Amino acid sequence: MASLSVVIVTYNSAAALERTLPALAAELRDGDELIVVDNASSDDSAKRARALAPSAAIIETGANLGYGEASNRGAAVASGEVVLFLNPDAVPQEGFRDAIVAPAENGSGWSAWQGLVTAKDGAEINTRGGVVHFTGIAWAGGAGDPVSSLPAEPSEPGFASGACLAIPRTELERLGGFAGGFFLYHEDVDLSLRIRLTGGRLGVARDAAVDHDYDFDKGKAKWRYLERNRWATLIRTYPAALLALLVPALIATDLALWPVAIVNRWGGQRRGALADTLRGLPRHLSERREIQRTRVVSASEFASHLTAELDSAFLGTASRSRVLAGLLGAYWRAVRALLR
Repeated sequence: MASLSVVIVTYNSAAALERTLPALAAELRDGDELIVVDNASSDDSAKRARALAPSAAIIETGANLGYGEASNRGAAVASGEVVLFLNPDAVPQEGFRDAIVAPAENGSGWSAWQGLVTAKDGAEINTRGGVVHFTGIAWAGGAGDPVSSLPAEPSEPGFASGACLAIPRTELERLGGFAGGFFLYHEDVDLSLRIRLTGGRLGVARDAAVDHDYDFDKGKAKWRYLERNRWATLIRTYPAALLALLVPALIATDLALWPVAIVNRWGGQRRGALADTLRGLPRHLSERREIQRTRVVSASEFASHLTAELDSAFLGTASRSRVLAGLLGAYWRAVRALLR
């Protein structure tokens, strides 16, 4: 049986660890390991982790490095054949450990995968697999739907959610871990798309369930991170032919988001995201050259895992507009035809 290394990044997560670590400890087997990376919490998260999981390796970074950098710190000392990145507020359910490792042993062919992430004590879906729109906007698939609505056969997700993301250690090392400099959000999208570029497949291990204490609203700063990291992901990972065809849609999306941002009072965050993107452009372009050298799939195949539909409840009125849906669908069909 493959060994498992669980990496949990904490930032003021002491209360969440009270639920997660006992449930996780009950699942782990001999030879598995738990690595907690604390981003300079002010609520004694590291101390609580030591008390709740005495055998865990605790890494105190001394500063808030963000999710990606802290996750990479933990993965650097992991020895398990499978590395699992687990949110501190994602509580493993019974049978989780063996189910999350199973894809590495049963010939699934997946390069990375996620568990089924639920909410509200398992009653609702938090994500059954991430969705990526062709503009780079990404969201949790099925969020808010009852668990009973899960389709009989899962489809390959657009990205594997970082709330509960498993990947063979050798694959993670080959990819170089999560993108540096993102701080928060979209790291899992970027990693998943880099996997796709190299011909890898993604999956969802439904029997590996975690219940996530999720709240979308994390303050206005979230919008800055989401927007700048969306652009970083587009620049780094999208094949040139696809990116060129999407320029009109990306400009239109950016313009359309301005009035939304102003009305919802995060216009300042959008300006900050734009400034971050422009400052980071030389680095992103340099990273792009290295990433695109690894590409083995066509632009058309890469695009086949993106969507034109805006079916997330988090997108508000945009998700309910038939006119917008029609325009996006027509544009995307034209792009796909040109790529073929």
